[in-house]
Parts: sequence; structure tokens; C-alpha cells
Amino acid sequence: MHTSTVEIRVRYAETDQMGFVYYGNYATYLEVARVEALRSLGLSYKEMEVQGVMLPVVDFSIKYHAPATYDDLILVKTTIKTMPTSKIHFTYECLHGDKVLTTAETTLVFVNKSTIRPTKCPEDLIAALQPFFS
Repeated sequence: MHTSTVEIRVRYAETDQMGFVYYGNYATYLEVARVEALRSLGLSYKEMEVQGVMLPVVDFSIKYHAPATYDDLILVKTTIKTMPTSKIHFTYECLHGDKVLTTAETTLVFVNKSTIRPTKCPEDLIAALQPFFS
């Protein structure tokens, strides 16, 4: 299992009329966390795309537990619990201090950029994750 964290400061424009983070903005926070999770392994989305592999989201679920507000510092904990195959599954926990704001999951599919067909997980990602699953 591999876990990484990233901090995100809530910007005023991300809040709604009630002063809470608008629910749809959490998808962006999770994307930031996912990209940083791969970066923590020494990989980047950009480089995977250059190598011809795209990663569209095929499943997204989220549960809201408590609201975040302007200027809150949110810690997004991202976990990869299983070795990827043609898909990669991420789980997330968004926290403000010790308060759980959201829990979420996404599944992404590795897709060949040229054919737009599923493909295997890139070998460099498998190699980077291997120590966490031994």
C-alpha cells in the first residue's frame, strides 16, 4: 500500500453562498492529490501522456462528512491499496485538523493515446510501487 499527502488551502472562489467549499471542487482537490501521489513515486502524468498513456477517470464516489470553509488548510491523504493492472484505484481522505471532511474513491483506466483502448499499467509505475507491496 502506498500513501501520500498534499495540503490545499481553500480559496475564496471555491466557496458557495453558505461559505462552504462547493461540493464539486473536491473533484479538483482529488485530482491534485492523485497527481502528487504519482509525483511522490518519481512519476508524472505529463510524462505518461508524452509516452502515449492517458488516465481517464471511469469511477468516482465521494461522501461528505463535514464542510470546509475559506482559508482552511485541507490535508488530502491518497492511498493506492492494490497494484494497478489496466486500472488504478485511489482512495482519499480530506482532513482539516483531525476532522474528516470527505472520503472518496476513484478508478482510472490506462488508455493508449493512439488507439483510445485500455492498456497495461506502465512498467515504471509498477516498478515504483513494487516496494510498497512486497
